[in-house]
Order: sequence, then C-alpha cells, then structure tokens
Amino acid sequence: MKSDIAPNYSRSTVSKRPLANLQALIKQKRILVVGDVMLDRYWFGDVSRISPEAPVPVVKIGRSEERLGGAANVALNLVALGAKVDLLSVIGKDEAGGTLEKLMKDCAINARLHRDPGISTTVKLRVIGRHQQLLRIDFETAPSREILSSKLKDYERMLARADLVILSDYGKGGLTHIAKMISLARKMKKSVLVDPKGDDYARYKGATMLTPNRGEFRQVAGGWKNEKQLTQKAQKLRATLGLDALLITRSEEGMTLYRREQRMHQATQAQEVFDVSGAGDTVIATLGAVLAGGADFAQAVRFANKAAGIVVAKLGTAVVQPEELFN
Repeated sequence: MKSDIAPNYSRSTVSKRPLANLQALIKQKRILVVGDVMLDRYWFGDVSRISPEAPVPVVKIGRSEERLGGAANVALNLVALGAKVDLLSVIGKDEAGGTLEKLMKDCAINARLHRDPGISTTVKLRVIGRHQQLLRIDFETAPSREILSSKLKDYERMLARADLVILSDYGKGGLTHIAKMISLARKMKKSVLVDPKGDDYARYKGATMLTPNRGEFRQVAGGWKNEKQLTQKAQKLRATLGLDALLITRSEEGMTLYRREQRMHQATQAQEVFDVSGAGDTVIATLGAVLAGGADFAQAVRFANKAAGIVVAKLGTAVVQPEELFN
C-alpha cells in the first residue's frame, strides 16, 4: 500500500476519442504481476472512552474485514479493470496464507503462490474507529533463498504468455531476483513496470517504467529546490537506468512523467480524501492495463491520475471500476 498520493487527485475527464475500444482491448490482455503479497485485515469498532491503563482510546470491535494487499491488490485492480491476471509470489504455510489464496481464487486471480514454512505471511492489521485509522500492526518475515530460486523458474514459464509485466516491490524479499526478471522480460520484448522500494535502483535497470512516489525518489536522488532541479535529477535517473519513462507521484503536487527530452505534468485539484491506502497499487495497475490496451504513456498517466482520485475517496485498499474510470 505504498502511497504518496494524497490528498488531492483530480477526476478530470480523459479524452476517449482515440481509445474508444480501450476496455475491449484490455479484456484481451494478460498481465503478469510479481511481488510481495500481503493480507490486509481491518477491525472496525466504536471509540467512547480512554483507557484507565494508558492515555489511549478503547476500541470496541464490531466487525472485521480481510482484503488483498500489496502485489495482490495490484492484481485485484487489474482484474477489476477487465484484464486477465497471473500472480507469482511467496506466502507462509499459515492461516493468513490460506486466506490470501481463497481471496485470490474468489477474485479470479490466477495465482502461483510458493509456500515457505520458514516465514509468516505478511499481514497488516488496521484498527479503525470513527472512520479513522487508529493503529496499524505489521507481521512479516523475509522468504528463504530456496523458495525465491524456484519462483524464478516459474516466472520464466509464466512470462511467455504475458502481454505486460508489473513488478511490485514492497521490500519484503519477494523480488530478490528482480534484475534477472527484468532482463528476461525485455529479451522477450515485454514491457516491465516497476513500483520500486529502497535506495538501490540499479537493480531496476532496463525496466520500461518506474513509478516512485515523491519520498521514494528523494531517498534515491536527494532533494531539490525547484522544478528545474527535479527535472534534471529525474532525467538523470531515467537515463542512467535506461528507462523508457519515469513517473513520479507527488502527492498534492500531482504526478510528473519524464521521457527522453520530454516532461508532462498532471496537475491535481483539491478534493476530500478518505484513505490513501493502496493508491500506489491502483496507479501502477491502471498504467499497466491501459498501456497493454494500446494507450501511449501520456494517455496512461491521465487515466492513472483519474483512478487515483477515485480510489482515495474509498476506505482502505480498494479498486476502481471500469464504469468509474472510462465514463
């Protein structure tokens, strides 16, 4: 649920004239998603008093929900937009892993999940009171090298039938072989979109497009004082990594696309935001679906910007429906 997409994404109209059959084209495409999956658990309750034990609210839980998170949320967003989706990841041999498998099956995600008995499936537990997130608790361990090695063999097999690849890196260890994955995909002339993590972007070299948020980009490239400096840093990184495009999502400042000798900024408009959880997943999923459907980078960014504006108005990890995006 990485996101720097808050609080103000516009819902500006995207031109449909050159892409009249985009929805139909997306339904014909198969997208391979690889990355760190997680289970998002929500506990909803009422808050009426402060604990006598410590200055914290007491939440009386009334209901709970379980949703797909991380790379699984990317896959869910793609399915919602009509694409066929294959998913490759690692989970633990535990209850949370079983729940993830069931949720994916119910959502028509074709998942190849490696079970690692040495780890716990990543779980993010959020406690919600009065429509606000009060607390988040994370449970996670990195997968073993042996499991990751076998996953790479499955990746090669699944890659052959994919029209586009999305690598969703949450820094949980599931993409240890990402450089090899990018190389294999590009050799097969597949576009590769990467949602990055950490400060080592060298391993993303050769990808088609990178989608860091503002904070992630600053961690790698350093700060900037003005738009000119930002553009210089962005273009330097894009050229160094050999990317076709670099998209920086910039919170209330919008999102900016950088291509060779080109810069396109998508502005935002103020709106009420409910929850930014999973907005980054929605952005890269929308980019992948629309690019696979035949749109160019500029058109894809406009759709992604619109999708972000829709999803931040929903609670928790959520998806955008085709009627919301394409109408």
